[in-house]
Amino acid sequence: MPDNAGQEPGTEPDKASVARMYDAMLGGQHNFAIDREAVAAFTAIDPQVRTLARANRAFLGRAVRFLVESGVRQFIDLGSGIPTQGNVHEVAQAASPGARVVYVDRDPVAVAHSASLLSGNPDADIVDADIRRPAEVLASPLLRKLIDFDQPVAVLTVAILHFITPEEDPAGIIAAFRDALPDGSWLALSHATNEDRPDTAAAVGRLYRARATSPVTARSHDEILGLFTGFDLVDPGLVHVPLWRPDPTDEIPDNPSEYWVYAGVGRKSP
Repeated sequence: MPDNAGQEPGTEPDKASVARMYDAMLGGQHNFAIDREAVAAFTAIDPQVRTLARANRAFLGRAVRFLVESGVRQFIDLGSGIPTQGNVHEVAQAASPGARVVYVDRDPVAVAHSASLLSGNPDADIVDADIRRPAEVLASPLLRKLIDFDQPVAVLTVAILHFITPEEDPAGIIAAFRDALPDGSWLALSHATNEDRPDTAAAVGRLYRARATSPVTARSHDEILGLFTGFDLVDPGLVHVPLWRPDPTDEIPDNPSEYWVYAGVGRKSP
């Protein structure tokens, strides 16, 4: 998309979309000039932002494969964003044909492209909803059609909860989904931290407040750990994103804290 002409209805023409910015970071094509300009400003703050985005995306793939190996066949991807390589349904259904995936997003571009991508896939769909209203998400007929809440479900919150402000209560959002899940369900999460590079996190926060549709609230390790209340973390716990169960061929950075995102996966406590 070369510019903002023909921008999707419902978007803010003077603001970059966080979903489209992430698409641009990953080298996607479903973004506007205003999104790429915001990513350029982000890159001026942290030159390795694209590397960080790719590391976060790689965590998503590893987490989904782990969850399939753990017996999960149902996934709810909150704040799923714009489809790109290695989508949840692609990874899950390659490992277990028939695995069911529901994406949830409110960005019109993300919803439109997800619907197009999933057309003809009976085991995956997109719900146009705001994750800050979990009751509405959970009541969605599309979600209820695919997800059986008598069987384990994995909820994925990958690089999304740092767009939820303290006033919007990210812990309460997670609790609402947790309480709807049967025992043996899972939470996979990645989240920006303000501990490793506080000046960078603060500068990025100012950038998103000024130029994007959602602000960023980076959090401490303990604050992010608290989002797993009611879930038992699996090894290696809550760690910097490239350190969560890397594949044998993955290159481990010398200084993982340069990747200022934590990641973890937990199983719902009985």
